[in-house]
Amino acid sequence: MPEAGIVALTKGSRYRIESMETRDRTKITKGIFRGYAAIGPDDAVVLELDESHQELKGKLRLIPLHVILSVDVLEQVPGETPPPEKHGTMYG
Repeated sequence: MPEAGIVALTKGSRYRIESMETRDRTKITKGIFRGYAAIGPDDAVVLELDESHQELKGKLRLIPLHVILSVDVLEQVPGETPPPEKHGTMYG
């Protein structure tokens, strides 16, 4: 269980994430947090898209951590916080 006052992403919780799409435009993603993933050397959060994404509902979206601008907590589920996994890369 996280310490009091510490907010962490927990599996099964619902979030709204605003991320950079282009220099001048952002992308809004709403859904259920499913964990972390690696895209090459970069870590990403994995969200299962909700009904606001229409035909993409239920699909998984990986959002690289370095493009995330904000995270809104819509529904927090208590539980273990999965640590970001560090995977070996071809560079190190």
